[in-house]
Amino acid sequence: MNGVSPGRWVERAWDRLSVYLPVMLMGLLALGTYWLARNTPTFAPAAAARAPTHQPDYFMRNFSVKSFDASGRLKSEVFGAEARHYPDTDTLEIDKPRIRTFSEKGALTVATATRAITNADASHLQLMGNAVVIRESGDAPRLEIRSEFLQAFVPQERIESNRPVVLRRGNDQFSADGLTYDNLERVLEMRGRVRGVLTPAPAP
Repeated sequence: MNGVSPGRWVERAWDRLSVYLPVMLMGLLALGTYWLARNTPTFAPAAAARAPTHQPDYFMRNFSVKSFDASGRLKSEVFGAEARHYPDTDTLEIDKPRIRTFSEKGALTVATATRAITNADASHLQLMGNAVVIRESGDAPRLEIRSEFLQAFVPQERIESNRPVVLRRGNDQFSADGLTYDNLERVLEMRGRVRGVLTPAPAP
């Protein structure tokens, strides 16, 4: 070893190694970091929640749906040839509907049409095409309302239309260009060209 003692040679080698050791360690660390970054799986960001669109999420055919109150009393029953539920509005669009609802006093109202749109509990109905609403009550004459469009607000016992209507109450008949009927307040408002035929009560 050119006259250098083994102990001195080891000491010099260690001195040189100690100079380069930090550089070597930094290189190994960088290499390890690169390898880790290349081999660590990445996760795509979660897709943003999609806003609901006006597309039906389920269908029913030749169906019957009943709704009950907290005491178990039947509130409404909806029949139809086909129904489509729209989640964005939580409404049901029904073909050839027949809807029966009962007031708190038990009065029956039956609504039919070519097509209907109703909310989840059938408390608000839109009837389109040959719409007919008939109310049977033991304390009042039979009421029938016909139009190409009717809106029924069931809990309020109110019927509205902005289209020509025909109303029959008992043996009396009225027609108008629009109507608002509030059964709870016993108020009938007929708009536009109003015509009526009153049938005299039979003689005692």
